[in-house]
Amino acid sequence: MFPERFSDLPAYAFPRLRALLDAYEPGGPVVHMTIGEPRHAFPDWVGEVLARHVNEFSRYPVNEGSEELRRAITDWLGRRYGVDLDPETRVMALNGTREGLYNAAMALCPETKGGKQPVILTPNPFYQVYAVAALSVNAEAVYVPATAETGHLPDYAGLPRDVLERTALCYICSPANPQGAVADRAYWERLIGLAEEHDFQILADECYSEIYRDVPPIGALEVARDMGVSPERVVVFHSLSKRSNLPGLRSGFVAGGPESIARIRQLRAYSGAPLPMPLQRVAEKVWADEAHVEESRRLYVEKFDIADRVFEGIDGAGAPEAGFFLWLPVEDGEAAALKLWRDTGVRVLPGAYLSRETPSGNPGTGYIRAAMVAPRDEMQDGLERLRACLYD
Repeated sequence: MFPERFSDLPAYAFPRLRALLDAYEPGGPVVHMTIGEPRHAFPDWVGEVLARHVNEFSRYPVNEGSEELRRAITDWLGRRYGVDLDPETRVMALNGTREGLYNAAMALCPETKGGKQPVILTPNPFYQVYAVAALSVNAEAVYVPATAETGHLPDYAGLPRDVLERTALCYICSPANPQGAVADRAYWERLIGLAEEHDFQILADECYSEIYRDVPPIGALEVARDMGVSPERVVVFHSLSKRSNLPGLRSGFVAGGPESIARIRQLRAYSGAPLPMPLQRVAEKVWADEAHVEESRRLYVEKFDIADRVFEGIDGAGAPEAGFFLWLPVEDGEAAALKLWRDTGVRVLPGAYLSRETPSGNPGTGYIRAAMVAPRDEMQDGLERLRACLYD
């Protein structure tokens, strides 16, 4: 049975969606735009690498990731962000970044801060693991609206000082899920400066960093390095799910200061599930290759252009800066999702299912999220039906 503090945890988004839609027949050929499951091709040599190392299923996996995998990760970080991290002490392979985003709170959040219950900050809307992580460590989760007025990124600096003084950890996603907003250098500098002032750690979810239009999103590690702050100040998370279209590989990593990584590794040693060795061998090769990433990005840019054309003239619609979700304004997200399903067969997610109620309301209520992961022609058909149903 869940502890008492979990009693107010709402149902996960997709069971809620099934309860909303599945009693009704679709109004046309079904187009699934709900789950962010990439459908572009992953490298065609993945199977060959797996086959060469299949005998390693007979071994227990290396807890923190093999030496070769950790080196491949730090080499990629060097190429992508210009940072030089020690693979022995600064990174750990993850069995999917959801594991890392959850376990970071377990490993790093103190029981109290200043003798009081600690606070964990999260954007609102957000990836739901942030909330359950805060509940699991008995921290107070503070949901900070990330709305059009704030550039779809949370304004943590606007929080009361007493909240910031109790803050132990702060989640931030850039490019943001679901809005696709990108934290620029100035935003990162303000957030890192705020963390320095109030002594909290930043957990930077950068899983969508390789899906963008023109300019690669800047990363938290490079800004922290340029500011000269402690390497413990920022902990970042990356994944092959979105970058390389390998969600089933369950491979990601966490990078941070030596003390933070040591604590996360220790927790993994007792309670985690390391990535099997053959999958680590695949991940090692995939992190070293950029050709497939560039081809996948080209396909997403085509989809960005399609979305911009389809939603031309609709205020607040169109493709994002980065990532592969459309965050589309509507009057009521649940009503819009139901109408769209019953009238057209296009399946999207109400924005409120990714957000929490606050004293000022639920910032996701007036939105739907549509994932641009279907093949190009199918996606275009779905978006055209969506526009005709909800906007024209």
